[in-house]
Amino acid sequence: MKVLHLIDSGGLYGAERMLLALVAEQIQQGLEPMILSAGEQGIHQKPLEIEAEKLGLPLVVWRMTPGLNYPETRKICEWAEHWGVDLVHSHGYKFNILMSLFSRFSRKVPVVSTLHGYVHAPRFSRMWVYELLDRLAISRLDGVIMVGAAMKKELSTGLIRPRRLTTIRNGLAVDDTQRKATEPLPEALEEFFSTHEPVILGVGRLSKEKGFSHLVDSFREIKQSAPKAGLLIVGDGMLRKDLEDQVARLGLGSDVCLPGYCDNVPALMARSSALVISSSTEGLPITLLEAMAVRLPVVSTDVGEISFVLDEGDSGVLVKDPASELVDAIELVLNETEATHRKTEQAFHKVSGELSARSMAEQYLRVYNGVVAS
Repeated sequence: MKVLHLIDSGGLYGAERMLLALVAEQIQQGLEPMILSAGEQGIHQKPLEIEAEKLGLPLVVWRMTPGLNYPETRKICEWAEHWGVDLVHSHGYKFNILMSLFSRFSRKVPVVSTLHGYVHAPRFSRMWVYELLDRLAISRLDGVIMVGAAMKKELSTGLIRPRRLTTIRNGLAVDDTQRKATEPLPEALEEFFSTHEPVILGVGRLSKEKGFSHLVDSFREIKQSAPKAGLLIVGDGMLRKDLEDQVARLGLGSDVCLPGYCDNVPALMARSSALVISSSTEGLPITLLEAMAVRLPVVSTDVGEISFVLDEGDSGVLVKDPASELVDAIELVLNETEATHRKTEQAFHKVSGELSARSMAEQYLRVYNGVVAS
């Protein structure tokens, strides 16, 4: 079966890393997957493309004008049909909409989509319109996969036929993650770790829903009892300047590091003391699974599928309100070493078993076979 994975993404965050792990497993299954990475004209190479090439995964780079681009969508379909595609798998709202509106094949080619999470954009903004279009678009697809059952609350599931809606939790290539954790880091980051202890880690796009402003505020209080502590927030986005201003205003200076994009998050985790997920919305973040694989303690907001993954708090520490609860939760992880060790061991065994990349790929194959047969 030839499977075309469509993605238009600028970074290498959860959805992108999940896609790479899935494609690697699909090759082992005997499928013929292909990643089509779209982007605006003038972009040389995206982080996803760099990593796919590094891993030796099949990749097509496609540059196009952004927006609802009908001509380019037709060209993609023509290329895919010439390649012999049997199924199209979309990973994001842009291709959900484009495939729903503009895809044309001379024969029936089923289209499925994985919903990695919703960002609630301001009402009447451009992203808000895209979100509405996406929810209508997925109702026309042949299969819709949620990364967690909790996502049903985010969807108008009444528009989707129940047999077309499936939950498949993200999976992780644990061995590969552990290998990456042993690799060296750039000198500047190694220096940060050598001069700070403990180091608290945050990973994700620098956007409002990630709640990093709460994490910075909490870190200021952590510093009162741990003067050598450091905070590392890895990622990029539109709120970088706001976070930099907040760090300066709080006088945190060199104790907070915002290095931007990093291509080896597991190596950061191996040197950190805790991962903090302060998001107001998530699906099932790959970052969480990576932390579990390298036995890094986790503090997280209770959103999306995170409570299930962390066994209702038995494998990590959950908080409801990051603005008021993060400080106590982080200090609990840092100070109660025996309980923290027990939680991380339980987390490791869970990600190594039911949340592995192989288990995820087997579930996707069942979905593919079902929609192709129908």
